[in-house]
Amino acid sequence: MTMKETQFKRTTVTAALPYANGGVHIGHLAGVYVPADIYVRYLRLKKQEVMFVCGSDEHGVPITIRAKKEGITPQDVCDRYHELIKKSFEAFGISFDIYSRTTSKTHHQFASDFFKKLYDEGKLVEKETEQYYDEQAHQFLADRYIMGECPYCHNENAYGDQCERCGHDLSPMELINPHSTISGSKPVIRPTKNWYLPLNQYQPWLKKWILDDHSEWRSNVYGQCKSWLDMDLQPRAMTRDLEWGIPVPIKGAEGKVLYVWFDAPIGYISNTIELCKAHPERFGSWEKWWKQPDTRLVHFIGKDNIVFHCIIFPSMLKAYGDFILPDNVPANEFLNLEDDKISTSRNWAVWLHEYLQDMPGKQDVLRYVLTANAPETKDNNFTWRDFQERNNSELVAIYGNFVNRALQLTKKYWNGVVPACGELQDVDRQTLAEFTDVKAKLEGYLDQFKFREAQKEAMNLARIGNKYITECEPWKVWKTDAKRVETILYISLQLVANLAIAFEPFLPFSSEKLRHLINMEAFDWVELGKTDLLKAGHQLAEPELLFEKLEDDVIQKQLDKLEATRKANETAAYHAAPVKETASFDDFEKLDIRVGHIKHCEKVKKSKKLLQFTIDDGTGVDRTILSGIAAYYEPEQLVGKDVLFVANFAPRTMMGIESQGMILSAVNADGTLSVTTTIDKVNPGSQVG
Repeated sequence: MTMKETQFKRTTVTAALPYANGGVHIGHLAGVYVPADIYVRYLRLKKQEVMFVCGSDEHGVPITIRAKKEGITPQDVCDRYHELIKKSFEAFGISFDIYSRTTSKTHHQFASDFFKKLYDEGKLVEKETEQYYDEQAHQFLADRYIMGECPYCHNENAYGDQCERCGHDLSPMELINPHSTISGSKPVIRPTKNWYLPLNQYQPWLKKWILDDHSEWRSNVYGQCKSWLDMDLQPRAMTRDLEWGIPVPIKGAEGKVLYVWFDAPIGYISNTIELCKAHPERFGSWEKWWKQPDTRLVHFIGKDNIVFHCIIFPSMLKAYGDFILPDNVPANEFLNLEDDKISTSRNWAVWLHEYLQDMPGKQDVLRYVLTANAPETKDNNFTWRDFQERNNSELVAIYGNFVNRALQLTKKYWNGVVPACGELQDVDRQTLAEFTDVKAKLEGYLDQFKFREAQKEAMNLARIGNKYITECEPWKVWKTDAKRVETILYISLQLVANLAIAFEPFLPFSSEKLRHLINMEAFDWVELGKTDLLKAGHQLAEPELLFEKLEDDVIQKQLDKLEATRKANETAAYHAAPVKETASFDDFEKLDIRVGHIKHCEKVKKSKKLLQFTIDDGTGVDRTILSGIAAYYEPEQLVGKDVLFVANFAPRTMMGIESQGMILSAVNADGTLSVTTTIDKVNPGSQVG
């Protein structure tokens, strides 16, 4: 047993509460929910006492913004996305013991009581500050209700808390020309009173607790905490001037609610209370999971939540006085999508509910790829081509191939009955030795939250198996020594059974299918590495493929979907180029713009850009014009069209052809060109002016 196992009798595992104003995407999965689920499944396999807690975070400004935009209530928004998120997690195999929500009565009451205790004991500081106020909407403006020009990159649509273009954290007072997103009016500054947690008072304790006592935390977590603690921590407001949220439970705080980052982490505790009330026979009292020193608390989060889970929430728990503190916070970095930052506002994401519809039965493929690309120490990248490659060359060609070979050969030679093990040869002993220490290796990685390396180690078992079967060639040996083949397949099947255990935390769906194929209901983690998991004479089920190859057209559909999103974003973000400097009417008069009728059009040989037009310009003599729009039109699309062209440009020779004018085109937001035409029929040669 590890030191942690002897020190702690049980583990409370929390996963960051997803925000209920949208679905869950692959960035969330890679950063939080897949690693958390792997860890919990691992502890359960080891028969350890563990609780897995999560729920929807349903307060805060973004929810009210979406509600106003859609003309519904904030509760309507929460109800919609809470159900979507919950069902997506269930279908994906994220095995929470409870998935609740912060709009529950239990949570409202507990969060309110938590704040009241801190207030009554003088743990909070009352401060009056100046904030922006919308005189038309008659309310103070939270950060996300204010937009203006970013002082760093001069993005005109920066929010009061962050500029999404350059990524700078902001305060509303830094914005240039701020305006209210509610009324559009310019806000005024007014004084308001709120209650603050004096983080500065906890700084000496935080330095010792984190920097001295938890130097084993991931470098990204430890480093971010150190950078904060090296500065002077300031009191942080625990209340906000908003309508949507948990009302501040004290006199003089009318119209104020608890800060969402005060109430959200308390949701871990309130959800535990809810679970223990529903299942006291299984989990006992909630205090056991949050107050007993022999309980280990582990938070799984993304890097953007490190400060809240390592500094603010622990300070809240310390101020309250009775709670255990997180023993580890294995935060991940961010996952990018096709070399671009995942963005919910730009819809640049792979949404879990859409993936489950587009890729039915392939939950484990995504779990595998996200773990293989886990951003454990630095940002990583997800691409659909890598997804296809890992499925086809690893899950199918290595893991699935080995299992299928072992099961099919056993069916062919022994009707699917596990044969007896005969005398071992050197290749057998070497293979058995290669996987006897797999349990220790996997535990070494999993206990340190190195899930990427742990999954590699599990896949290494399949590599060992494939190598063994290839070297032994049972299909050849069968012709001369059937007894020898019994031993080869016996050892191969023991490897297959070990794979069912080793991959259980990572790929629960395919592990369940594999257990069915080898006709075993369940294994214990302690059995991993054993060489007699399947006894001689044991009947296997009919072989089936564990994984299937992903064809190019399946992947192309996903790439096409992202490309459509990219183009939609470019169109939505399009801003007309600045108007050029003022020109006189006399300058305009010098241009002779006319209507021309296209009689003929063809591509110019040896040119990828040029089309050659034969234009009826109304003079009775056809005009030849070359235009660089071949990438956007086929010649036959343009024949018969009436277009605008400049008639009095000096002739210009290109590719040996004289061009007698210029056809006018508009440049679209995506850089494509669109030829300008007339709405009604106009005679060739008609002037524009």
